[in-house]
Formats: sequence, C-alpha cells, structure tokens
Amino acid sequence: MQLTFSVPDLLDWLESASATEMDALSFGVVAMTSDGKVVAYNQAEAAMSGLTAARVIGRHFFSSVAPCTNNYLVAQLFEAEQDLDQTIDYVFTLRMVPTQVHLRMLKHPNAARMYLLVQRRKAHVV
Repeated sequence: MQLTFSVPDLLDWLESASATEMDALSFGVVAMTSDGKVVAYNQAEAAMSGLTAARVIGRHFFSSVAPCTNNYLVAQLFEAEQDLDQTIDYVFTLRMVPTQVHLRMLKHPNAARMYLLVQRRKAHVV
C-alpha cells in the first residue's frame, strides 16, 4: 500500500512508523505530544518549511515553531477535540511567502501522539 495524505487509518500507521518510514512520505508530518511539543518532524516538512528537525524537536509547535497555527482553526481544535481526523485548506504565512496547504489533523485518545500533516496545494490558474 502506498501511503497518501488522505488514506484512512493513517494515524494507526504513523503511531508505529519509524523516522525513516516517515521521511519516505511525500507530505509533511509533525508528530507532537498532547501538549504540542514536537517529537518527530519528517524530511518533507523540513524541506517545505526550511526548518530542520533538530531545530524544532522539543519545541512547542503552536507557539514556537509555527505561531501562525496558534488559532481556533488548528491549535485550539487539537486542544478541544479528543478524537480528530479533519482536513482543512490553510495558508502558512510565517517565515515564508504565503503558502497554500492542506492540513490534516489527527488525534485519538488511545494514540501516544497527535499529528499535523501538511500537503502543498497546487496553485489555481485564473
């Protein structure tokens, strides 16, 4: 099975995936503790954001790494929901040219970590 951004049950796979397996994914993965500290950051996300894993691991994602996500659409949704699998269109604005992305937020009460998945959106030609 090739893992894609929208595959069902991706949370289960991520919970047991190694860093090498996460690095092989074509989309960004930010794994966090329940209080928002980054514990894993894959190569695709590092390439998109320009931030290395060494620079973000151990830091609070919503307030220190990507404060542009510290709002009701992302950070507060993670905080409010016990069980979450939601995808939204979003625009990253910090440290970069505004970048349109799809964010998939994954969280489950039995999971050790919560996940923010990032996939760039293709630009629409007008």
